[in-house]
Amino acid sequence: MKTLGFAAGIAATMTLLSSTSAFAVTEISWWHAMTGANNEVVEQLSKEFNESQSDYKIVPVFKGTYPETLNAGIAAFRAKQAPHIIQVFDVGTGVMMGAEGAIKPVADILSMGGKAFDKSQYLPGIVAYYSKPDGTMLSFPYNSSSPILYYNKDIFQKAGLDADNPPKTWPEVFEAAKKIKTSGAANCGYTSTWLTWIGLENFAAWNNLQYGTNENGLAGTDVELKFNSEPFVKHFQAIADLAKDGTFKYGGRTSEAKQLFLAGECGLFTESSGGLGDVIKSGMNYGLGQLPYYPDLEGTPQNTIPGGASLWVFGDKSDEEYKGVAAFFTFLSQTPIQARLHQVSGYLPVTIAAYDETKKSGFYDKNPGREIPITQMMGKAPTENSKGVRLINLPQVRDIENEEFEKMLAGQQTAQQALDNAVTRGNKAIQEAIGN
Repeated sequence: MKTLGFAAGIAATMTLLSSTSAFAVTEISWWHAMTGANNEVVEQLSKEFNESQSDYKIVPVFKGTYPETLNAGIAAFRAKQAPHIIQVFDVGTGVMMGAEGAIKPVADILSMGGKAFDKSQYLPGIVAYYSKPDGTMLSFPYNSSSPILYYNKDIFQKAGLDADNPPKTWPEVFEAAKKIKTSGAANCGYTSTWLTWIGLENFAAWNNLQYGTNENGLAGTDVELKFNSEPFVKHFQAIADLAKDGTFKYGGRTSEAKQLFLAGECGLFTESSGGLGDVIKSGMNYGLGQLPYYPDLEGTPQNTIPGGASLWVFGDKSDEEYKGVAAFFTFLSQTPIQARLHQVSGYLPVTIAAYDETKKSGFYDKNPGREIPITQMMGKAPTENSKGVRLINLPQVRDIENEEFEKMLAGQQTAQQALDNAVTRGNKAIQEAIGN
């Protein structure tokens, strides 16, 4: 009896283990850099996916700013502890593309999940940026954005400006900023996040100016920077002059200046469309406008280039884990999900169906300005100057640019000196990175 009882116990245990194994959930780690309202979106999407099925569980982990998240991912890969999915900002695209063997193309991932990748379903400007020259999409465009102009309508009214008619050109922005400052409507007239992405890369594309050779790096890694020409110098000298009396206020290298705008300290603000969630959450009486341009430059405005980030998948994972990633990306691609992500966050809908659905619903009619990021990017076919910027070491080059801008804003050098130094130092760093 004892022997039979023991055997029965073993059988029961084996049955339980088999049952437990059959219902084991495969965890998929997702490292990201979203804060505030955008972090809430990440948590909500993860929760909805996890509740929609029982095979996989997305585990989102905040890893700091965009640069910090990229660096954490690189370190984790070297330590053989990489997550399944990592959110990498646009500037890190060249870095990830150069890491052959470290990543698995998202087109392959989707195929493993039984879904054929069809790039025609995605907004062309976005999918092209995150693809190889042969059209293979390397990463999933989770939160693409375009820089736009935000303004505080209450501050505009106090300064005697038209709150229903935002400035469209840079000279108009600078004049409005001066009026805000001199009238006492706010402590500062204008601020901006990401001077490198908005002030250099998108400034070049939107004004159809050359940032660098080889189509700004999209046609080859051997790039010579060219952004120390007269239009760039004129623009940054104007900002440096405004900084002397605080009409322009520098917040920091990435998105720190957002707090200056949210606190009502500055009346005008250029920022990613993806920053809209926090502006809405603040309860501010805000308005939106297109990214300013210089009307005297030929072909302006041209088109903006995508910012934000995409989701990359690390290599050396199991087939079952990749199927889980594929299931999550398929979930994110659903039209209702993409439409909602776009509408609550300010990021662009990455699929054409989500854009069409949003337009059909009357969302843009009820929310003036919300279509601006899309029309800016899709309004014109891109030129060699406006397809994007992709350098093998763009994070390093941006650090160099920021160092020179900060000296300029501190009154230690002119805009011409800052841009000349950034070009010289940046070109040297690029040559070292490509092994020349």
